[in-house]
Amino acid sequence: MAESPGPGPTPDRQPIPPSVSDGTARRPRWRLLQQTKWLALIPALVPAAVVVSIVVSLVSASDYHNLGWAFFRPTWNASQNTYGVEIFVVGSFLTAIPALVLSMVIGLGIAIASTTYLPRKIAGVLDPFVDLLAGIPSIIYGLWGYVLLAPIFGQIIEPWSADHLAFIPGFSAPPSSFVSGVGLPLSIVVLTLMSLPITTLLIRDALRAVPRDLIESGLALGATRWETVRKVSMHHGSRGLWSAAFLGFGRAFGETVAVAMVLGAATQFPTNVYAQTDTMAAFMFDNLDGALATAGEIQALAELAILLLAITLVVNVLGRRFVSSLYTQEVAGL
Repeated sequence: MAESPGPGPTPDRQPIPPSVSDGTARRPRWRLLQQTKWLALIPALVPAAVVVSIVVSLVSASDYHNLGWAFFRPTWNASQNTYGVEIFVVGSFLTAIPALVLSMVIGLGIAIASTTYLPRKIAGVLDPFVDLLAGIPSIIYGLWGYVLLAPIFGQIIEPWSADHLAFIPGFSAPPSSFVSGVGLPLSIVVLTLMSLPITTLLIRDALRAVPRDLIESGLALGATRWETVRKVSMHHGSRGLWSAAFLGFGRAFGETVAVAMVLGAATQFPTNVYAQTDTMAAFMFDNLDGALATAGEIQALAELAILLLAITLVVNVLGRRFVSSLYTQEVAGL
């Protein structure tokens, strides 16, 4: 007759753990999760805190001297305590918009060639060169443009265009307008090269994110590669293209050192396409040291910085809303 097992635990019968239904065993872990949540919230608030700090600092430095519509007068004369930013706003848009258009066109061509026409091995060799352009400091672009490109523009390109394109308004100008080569055309070329990496990378990533099935379906229906890219890839990656446009504009609009070296730093409205003028960022860079010794000018520069920041933030917010609306339309159309 088999003996009955004793009251002690057996290999098949383990002691039942105490009940945790009251939650006492989970409280330390819950508190740790709560602390981790608040610790993770701190770095998430850092960008917002930096933006608020910048705005508060600039507004405090401006001392509300010139904030208002009178600040948009065309004259800036520190000796007469007259500050107007119209010239610099116009100069910023005249350089940034053409540079954005050129960088988008060139970047789109590079991205299409890299994702559609070039073999993968060749594209893998050429793509890093576009990435390297993003790592070049802006002062290198400015020095390269001033030393190498300015003589070419002043002695070859601009005289030729003044002779052969004089029938176009703005292209006819005396030789004194482009003798140095420094001015709007050179600054637009430099800004195009500086904006090219970010536009190319975003467009290339957008085209590469297109599902392969969509591309093969377009080719199977008899479309050429270019028709497939234009009607399928670019349509599917439209959000990436618009993101590249808005970010490229921000890159060109706020560039400082390179523009200050190749634009001419002239506080005047351009009378032709070769003229020298100035932008908001370049003017602040050129005049910050002198403003410290002039009463009232440092406040005016702070207000100019507020205006530049406001335009940049508005462009970024509109860009995000526009891209979000495109996404909503795509989801609704599914």
